[in-house]
Amino acid sequence: MAKVLGVGGVFFKTKDAAALKDWYARVLGLEIGDWGFLFTPDMLKDTPGAGTVFSPFKADTDYFAPSDKEFMFNLIVDDMDAMLARCKREGVEPVKTQDESYGRFAHIMDLEGRKIELWQPLPMPEQT
Repeated sequence: MAKVLGVGGVFFKTKDAAALKDWYARVLGLEIGDWGFLFTPDMLKDTPGAGTVFSPFKADTDYFAPSDKEFMFNLIVDDMDAMLARCKREGVEPVKTQDESYGRFAHIMDLEGRKIELWQPLPMPEQT
């Protein structure tokens, strides 16, 4: 039987692709080419607890705030403190941070007001 194996990409429109690609390169270190940026499975091989979450939210959620967009990105990072320092050097401050048993989170806004949830995963707690 056919089944979905994972997220194959995130595609979205932008007002200024060149400026947004530059912002993602400077602030988050994503060097986006003409076709995009390829996240490969080996990039997460040393990151226990990491994975892709596909999660619909209710239409009236405020979780994406202060963005008014209908979606947000969650990007896995290897070092939250270093990533937030990099963001700060570029004038980007988190709008929210929190620690959970499965990782550290920080929310930032991109150049066009999209919310990005940065996630430094921790190994998942043992299920009993």
